Amino acid sequence: MPPSAATHASPYAWYGLGILFLVYVLNFIDRQIITILAPDIKADLGLDDADIGFLYGTAFAVFYALFGIPLGRLADSWHRVRLLTLGLAVWSAMTALSGFAKNGTMLGLARMGVGVGEATASPSAYSLISDMFPKRMRGTALAIYSAGLYFGGGISLMIGGFIVAGWNNAYPGGGPMGLVGWQAAFLAVGVPGLLLAAWVATLREPVRGLVDGLPTPPAADPFRGFLQELFAVIPPFTLISAAQRGAAALATNVAAIAIIAFAASGLIWLTGATLQWICIGVGYYAVFSWASSLRRRDSATFALIWGSPAFLYTILGYGCVAFLSYASTAFGPSYAAQVLGESTARIGFWLGGGGAAGGFLGVIMGGRMSDWLRARHESGRIMVIAFGLLTPVIPIYLAFTTASDPASDMDFVRFAIFASLANMFASSALGAAAATTQDLVMPRMRGTATATFFLATTLFGLALGPYLAGQMSVVTGSLSTGVLSILVIVPAGIALLLAAYRSVPLAERTVVERARAAGEDV
Repeated sequence: MPPSAATHASPYAWYGLGILFLVYVLNFIDRQIITILAPDIKADLGLDDADIGFLYGTAFAVFYALFGIPLGRLADSWHRVRLLTLGLAVWSAMTALSGFAKNGTMLGLARMGVGVGEATASPSAYSLISDMFPKRMRGTALAIYSAGLYFGGGISLMIGGFIVAGWNNAYPGGGPMGLVGWQAAFLAVGVPGLLLAAWVATLREPVRGLVDGLPTPPAADPFRGFLQELFAVIPPFTLISAAQRGAAALATNVAAIAIIAFAASGLIWLTGATLQWICIGVGYYAVFSWASSLRRRDSATFALIWGSPAFLYTILGYGCVAFLSYASTAFGPSYAAQVLGESTARIGFWLGGGGAAGGFLGVIMGGRMSDWLRARHESGRIMVIAFGLLTPVIPIYLAFTTASDPASDMDFVRFAIFASLANMFASSALGAAAATTQDLVMPRMRGTATATFFLATTLFGLALGPYLAGQMSVVTGSLSTGVLSILVIVPAGIALLLAAYRSVPLAERTVVERARAAGEDV
């Protein structure tokens, strides 16, 4: 007789969640700190807002997304704690190396390395949490983990602002090894991650699916699937993978290259941003290649992810929230410095503290509300995602239309309040979206589902939102116009979430049946 599903979480599950929360805090400190350092980086390296959008968004996001696919698969088959430990060590080391960057290219390469390392985090953590907590508590548990995003993002501004101001005051011409404030900040947040990695390594690995009454034995050859995914997603190995599936698959893959290259060439001609659109083109082509390969290699996983309209509507709907949130977050410190004339230290303290508090409250309340609504309506969590898309619009508009008033200090106070409110409202959607994706797949597919979820948040939300806001800022000469231009994404997001609202209930009720129909032995 199969074991019954768990109804309560153990004390060790809460302990494990606490450690994973700290990992996610550091994840976002390392990811977000570039936003508070942006004015100094632009001045020292001769960059503009579009370059910052690329470094913050695309350079990180494309590699995060691409490597998240094979690493997500590895999280489904290998020891998740070991994978997370290795990834944490890698991204911490690459963050520290960012402190030695002498130009935009070097900093971009380091940001790409941070993306590769951080790609291990959420697939491993989402899968671990889903095997530690019963289904009825999953939205809350994932929301608590996700709160690390906002703590990390807020703390990064506070730490970055404090270090830059202190270092530059102490060493006006550069300190030890010639490092200036923004370089010292990268080192200060990168090195502690190596110590946290040692603590993460002590966590116990839970049995997959046991909490749901569907225990899954360990994979006999865990790295086989990882290598298959790697070949399916990383060019030019993608051509080999396609050729192995037959002439028709190879022809389709080559056609995809041609179409994407044509589109990227047009965007390069239009914007002059060669590296931006090459990275985006490679990213989108790699995702197409991977999905095509997955359909052949694992038809059940493909059916429950790429073959599920409900899953796709959910992740793309949340991707619109990420598009909005990442763009406004990326340029909040720059707006306060360039338009309102605030100091780096003050920006870090007030925007960082407000962002951390607002994000934490939003994600926790959103997670709790998503579980409460889900218990009363099968599409209850989709309502919370829609709330997270609509409610930040007015605060973002009010924040980025704030004008400088030399006679008053209230301009920055107003900006900080509205920016924090926007962060709080947008953050409410994350736990609901994450829990929905986990509920729409089988236990063994959770790492891959998480990686796919983050494709929408990164290759769409993070890779495009900040860059387009920065590009519009350069074109119009107004950072306010640049950020407000991203509000055009809201109607598209609402349409996607309406479709998700209608399709998620049936999809969730039929997970096992659809998996079995696609060949899953369950």
